[in-house]
Amino acid sequence: MSTSLERAQLWLSDAYDAETRNAVQDLIDNNPTELDDSFYRDLEFGTGGMRGIMGVGTNRLNKYTLGAATQGLSNYINEQFPNKEKSVAIAFDVRHNSDTFAKMVADVLTANGIKVYLFDSFRPTPELSFTVRHLGCDAGIVLTASHNPPIYNGYKVYWNDGAQIVPPHDKAIISEVENVKVDEIKFEGNDDLITYIGKEIDEAFINAAVENGSFTNEGKEDVKIVFTSIHGTSVVITPKAFEQAGFTQVHQVAEQAIPSGDFPTVKSPNPEEPEALTMAVDLANEINADIVIGTDPDADRVGVAARDNEGNMVLLNGNQMNTVLAYYLLEKWQEAGKLTGKEFIGSTIVTSDIFYDIAAKFSVDCKVGLTGFKWIADMIRTHEGEQKFIGGGEESFGFMVGDFIRDKDSVTTALLVSEIAAVEKAKGSTLYNKLVDIYIALGKAYQEDLISIVKPGKEGAELIANMMVDFRANSPKELAGSPVIRVKDFQSSIEKDLVSGEEKTIDIPKSNVLIFYTEDGSKVACRPSGTEPKIKYYFSVNAPLRAKEEYKNVQDILLAKIDQLKVDFSK
Repeated sequence: MSTSLERAQLWLSDAYDAETRNAVQDLIDNNPTELDDSFYRDLEFGTGGMRGIMGVGTNRLNKYTLGAATQGLSNYINEQFPNKEKSVAIAFDVRHNSDTFAKMVADVLTANGIKVYLFDSFRPTPELSFTVRHLGCDAGIVLTASHNPPIYNGYKVYWNDGAQIVPPHDKAIISEVENVKVDEIKFEGNDDLITYIGKEIDEAFINAAVENGSFTNEGKEDVKIVFTSIHGTSVVITPKAFEQAGFTQVHQVAEQAIPSGDFPTVKSPNPEEPEALTMAVDLANEINADIVIGTDPDADRVGVAARDNEGNMVLLNGNQMNTVLAYYLLEKWQEAGKLTGKEFIGSTIVTSDIFYDIAAKFSVDCKVGLTGFKWIADMIRTHEGEQKFIGGGEESFGFMVGDFIRDKDSVTTALLVSEIAAVEKAKGSTLYNKLVDIYIALGKAYQEDLISIVKPGKEGAELIANMMVDFRANSPKELAGSPVIRVKDFQSSIEKDLVSGEEKTIDIPKSNVLIFYTEDGSKVACRPSGTEPKIKYYFSVNAPLRAKEEYKNVQDILLAKIDQLKVDFSK
């Protein structure tokens, strides 16, 4: 196996431009640690694309790693769609280099004879998913690293149904990418094959979002909303969607409405983290707003805060938000007489099992797949014509309303959650109370949380891999005082009942995930992140709930149980 230095020296050849060669030589001469991390491996083109730190090197995102990915994708598209005009839609976010990367990627595609629809400025990721289907493209690409720190960027690939790539296309594209040599990348593009898109697509996307995310106008003029794009792409779309949907009291956090790849007002531009919504909550308290809505930089994730019974703004976790959304959608479908038993909602293996309870309540199916919305989109594609997808989401603050988009979508979700808040306010209630009402209707309250343990660099990747090996070799016997009775190993595709010894095959694609279930109904999922140097532990617990006045006490018991689980997994 070649060393990082040997791999770096290959980048000093004339196949690379002078700026790249100089940067590599500087690493060789002055920074051996950075050299090793930049070249010790190839930045993986995974099953949805790639994400990494920007810079020179095989383990960095740059002109050549992106160029190889796009050349491989071009080769595959030309193989898959012979004898027709081929086209790809490209969007990009506000990050450093996203716009220049997008043009470079467009050039590689057009150099391979593929027509490109390139957005004239940054746009939300869900708009890219919409655009692929709206324009009948063969694929789509978005340049984004979602909510990662500013030093990161990324590249996500979508297929002609508007969803991120899944088997068999993902592995076939990966194979093509791995076979591309640097001198085979066609960088000299043909601008005649580029069509710049913008306003007309925006209008079509907003129209579709309003249509899918609106059921009533009740209370929309009275509900007071604070919205923040956290310096990201939703600022160009979501305020217009609010207006078109009939919401008249939407207040933006002015400092965070300024697009910036530095995300200067937050430590992390991730609405999953309460700190990211601090400024929005402060504004909400200042103007006595009912809810807060915040989106991440590429506007697929959405965070929601609502007032609890003491009037405090509380950030709903992703499972709670999705519980309210899925339940409300099903209520509306039921009221309209549209539920026939051939509908389904979608979820993921690390998401709360409450979605099974919700589906059962309305006599619809609940389908569960691996983490990532591409698997929910795959459910839609697989069952098209047999079952109708109503909505679905995962714990990481993502939801999808209907099937007009095939990825998580903060724009339509923001409209729907605001409508629910408006309807509840008109009844003299709140979004928070709607959640408690749902728990009571289902007969039990759920509580979830997660912890992420970061292990950066080459050493970190090895540590995380060893942690999963150890979990498989030495599974916990009990968690938070309750015996572990069932284990699902998605890498071996085996579910084992530890009481009876019975084993079943898991009919879901293999993935490096372990889930432990305890006697008292607790669930803990262990999963290394596919995009960041961390391992995540997802906790879900539940307990019976019969009346609203019991909720605070039941929630305290559940939170204490989660604290115990955190101790068990922080050792």
